[in-house]
Amino acid sequence: MAQKRKARELTVTAATQLTPNMRRLTLRGEDLASFPEDAEGAYFKLTFPGDDADRPVLRTYTVARYRPEEHEIDVDFMLHANPDGSAGGVAAPWSLQAQPGDSMSIFGPGPATFINTEADWYLLAADMTALPALTANLGRLPANSRGYVVIEILADEDRQTLPVPEGMELVWVVNPHPGSDESPLFHAIRELRWLEGQAAVWCACEFKTMKKSRAYFREDRGVEKSHLYISSYWKKGLQEEEHKVVKSEDAG
Repeated sequence: MAQKRKARELTVTAATQLTPNMRRLTLRGEDLASFPEDAEGAYFKLTFPGDDADRPVLRTYTVARYRPEEHEIDVDFMLHANPDGSAGGVAAPWSLQAQPGDSMSIFGPGPATFINTEADWYLLAADMTALPALTANLGRLPANSRGYVVIEILADEDRQTLPVPEGMELVWVVNPHPGSDESPLFHAIRELRWLEGQAAVWCACEFKTMKKSRAYFREDRGVEKSHLYISSYWKKGLQEEEHKVVKSEDAG
């Protein structure tokens, strides 16, 4: 009989509004003592009550910051906007209500996937759901890196200061309708001047934009599999469980 995974029990110690549409919670607990030191950029599962007490609702997030000596992680939440302006889903509303002292159980972390640094230049692209993972990738790039960083945000006020190497161009794409069929992130990527030499690409975003970008990188630009990471972090209109099914079918 398979042994059940043990959750890590953590406590909210701080809540910060990074930008109008990005909220950061700090979680602390002795259960983080066994977290791997390179956990920044890795994914983990937040747990929320479900209809079945033995099967919590799980939502996948990224470790934005990890302070091993303090047994703390920071988690960033994109506040998905519903038509009425409220935060959608389960995790974003919780992040808005969470206060220091609140408890949270998590599972993980799982492995992070980083850009191949054996390249002549780099292209990193993400929407706000993948911004913490993109930031972790930036921290692994050589100081003399050149290329592009393309980030889709909901509003101009959602810009953040990021550790972008001096030789890389940072492009902000404002899209107040995330997951729209227009896929402005994809169009911004396609408009970039393709540089000479071996490219390495890391891209994570909404499902439709991911598919368009994947076709462009593979078919139009011939980026080798060894130098291409591309993933959908969500799909408009679907819960995470439904997106997981669509993602699996697409991979198959």
